[in-house]
Amino acid sequence: MRNRRTAPLVTVGIAAASLSTLIPATASAASGAPAAKDPLRQYAQQNPKWERCDAGSPAALQCATLEVPLDYGDPGGKKIDLAISRVKASSAKERRGVLLLNPGGPGGPGLNMPVELEASLPGKVKSQYDLIGFDPRGIGRSSPLTCGLAPDELGIERPYHAGTFAKDVKWARTVADKCRAKDGDKLPHLTTRNTARDMDVIRAVLGEEKLSYLGFSYGTYLGAVYMQMFPGQADRFVLDSAVDPARYGRGTFQQMAEGTEPAFARWSRWTAERHTTYKLGDTPAEVRKTFWDLIARADREAIVHKEQSLTGDDIRAMRHVFFRAEKAAAWVADLKKAAEDKKPAPSASATDLPPENEIAGLWAVMCADTSPSWPHDPEQYRRDAIRDKARYPLYGDLASNIKPCAFWKPGSELPTTVNNEVKALIVQNEWDSQAPLAAAQGMHRVLRGSRMVTVAGGEGHGVNGTNACADKIAAAYLTTGELPAKDLTCTAETQDRS
Repeated sequence: MRNRRTAPLVTVGIAAASLSTLIPATASAASGAPAAKDPLRQYAQQNPKWERCDAGSPAALQCATLEVPLDYGDPGGKKIDLAISRVKASSAKERRGVLLLNPGGPGGPGLNMPVELEASLPGKVKSQYDLIGFDPRGIGRSSPLTCGLAPDELGIERPYHAGTFAKDVKWARTVADKCRAKDGDKLPHLTTRNTARDMDVIRAVLGEEKLSYLGFSYGTYLGAVYMQMFPGQADRFVLDSAVDPARYGRGTFQQMAEGTEPAFARWSRWTAERHTTYKLGDTPAEVRKTFWDLIARADREAIVHKEQSLTGDDIRAMRHVFFRAEKAAAWVADLKKAAEDKKPAPSASATDLPPENEIAGLWAVMCADTSPSWPHDPEQYRRDAIRDKARYPLYGDLASNIKPCAFWKPGSELPTTVNNEVKALIVQNEWDSQAPLAAAQGMHRVLRGSRMVTVAGGEGHGVNGTNACADKIAAAYLTTGELPAKDLTCTAETQDRS
């Protein structure tokens, strides 16, 4: 059954009843505007012009551009573009609404998600929902942010060393200064709360009473914020590989470091049991010694592996590989062989770098959301990095070292406290490298109406399309609206996947 489509704005949520959410309280109070005069009506009543996204995209993927206010506290002020996309439901008869998609980040573009997820979403879901993608504000085609960052300013993996800490501080300050100089008028408004408001504009423009949602990684936090701000408009929300709202920001990096140590211990045990295959040690202690000996070797002289020169810090920064035991064992065995071969260092060449807009977007959103909670004294980062390298040797210092948020100006609002009873389904791999199991459990605690599906033994970041058991539960929820009666556990189908 599809949602009833209604024209009056008051029934689709962007009206007097929701102005306290859509317009920051300080701004609406200062304006003195009566709630009956809804300044956001113009945005909800847009008529999107759908057309093929580009010549290289599938004909079924249509794109349109909406306008939203840069500052929801000043709806009549500057407007920005919001790029949206859709693949229509495969059955007009069965269609019940829209399923909005977000890939994570923050900083991840989502315009192509309806196509990217078509293969992994069950036919029942695609028959009932228009799949809706969008580039969040400041990202991709949505009035993209630019900071003018140089290639050597794009990397976020900065290990702590006493001799290079001053350079790290300079890097963090430079990134913040460049973003402020290039796009300072946008920065206070590139927040998760405003992206959630944009989501509700999308819902209203599409004529839907409620919004269903599938979000990954940071997208789970975005979904939780929407649920907090618009509980009456949140329909069926699936949160895949969840972050912990209570630790979002600096704690997100630090939770990665915390989760890496048990994954490394698990890998050590797994690899020791397969010594005849990998020859890295027949006890966990010997496997760990082999690895840390390689780190020490690479610190003295870089190891050339697959045409890359890897220092010990480079190897530690690859900590995510240890969440996939088989892949990590093969990788470390290759590193050991490369160290023994002592190949000459390759000539300098361009390395793969993330798009500047995505890195700028990462800092813009996370820092604007959480900058008051970041220390502003560089020495605090020095102390924390030293402490956490001792606690979490693989990644502790990289997680706690200084970041641009130390020098960022606060966003237009305080961050959202997530704590509600809106229904949602959380799906999570036990061995997730980016959002450890403890993070998803944190999300589950504050979303008191949620149920959680854990894939025991599941490896990697992202469950959708990788586990038939979890996919079946998620599809049942999206198509029937019924959550499981209790939290469930599925079993991993394979121990290693890309």
